[in-house]
Amino acid sequence: MGGAMALTLAALAYPSMLGLDTVSSSQTRIIAQTQWGPLTEGDRDFVVKVRAAGLWEYPLGQIGLQKGSSQGVKTASAHLVDGHAALDSSCRKIAPMLNITLPNVASPQQQGFVNQLKGESGNQFDTDFANILRMTHGSIFNTIAKIRSTTKNSLVRALADQANDTVLDHITVMEKTGLVDFDQTIFNQTTPPKLPSSDLTPPPPAAGQPEVVLTPPPTATSTPLDLGGIGAGGGTASGTAPGPSPSAG
Repeated sequence: MGGAMALTLAALAYPSMLGLDTVSSSQTRIIAQTQWGPLTEGDRDFVVKVRAAGLWEYPLGQIGLQKGSSQGVKTASAHLVDGHAALDSSCRKIAPMLNITLPNVASPQQQGFVNQLKGESGNQFDTDFANILRMTHGSIFNTIAKIRSTTKNSLVRALADQANDTVLDHITVMEKTGLVDFDQTIFNQTTPPKLPSSDLTPPPPAAGQPEVVLTPPPTATSTPLDLGGIGAGGGTASGTAPGPSPSAG
């Protein structure tokens, strides 16, 4: 990639797909006691940001299916749509259970990714698509693991399990495009620029606004969480497990 491409990625990349920065002491503050375990600020923010991730990656996957000029990008695009439809359904299931308000639009930073790629085509689109998405997924991978290892809330643990599987899948399909510049990607992941919190935060939904739903594709292979087996100390259901699952909503 050229210098201009590297600058664009560096300017947009921080902190990650989900907009989560390093967990601070405030993130560990308990804001609610629930039957599934205590809910911290970090837990709540994680659910919000998983939802926000789908609000830009799902439409970007739809764009990639139309504009991608290589089979690798089209395949990766299909994975984005499939994986984020299932994650979105899981977020919309557990949010009301935990009294969490979900956004209906992504953060300004995330919208910036979409706007940039909407204006590109051909090889430039394919290359930027693969590198932006490989970088953002790589940035959030460790954050998901930290949430998963520290949360005491079984619903958040289940969502983290599903997000971990989904992100690893998306990292893999981006790499399989053959377009990822690993030197630049790793540099941008490890030395990101600081952006104001207003750029990283999805706005709350307007009062009375209908909830946005990310519809699963007809050939969906990812499934939302099955909440039937999740208790205060219960296990989790995989986001890629076969078999029927409860309806979204």
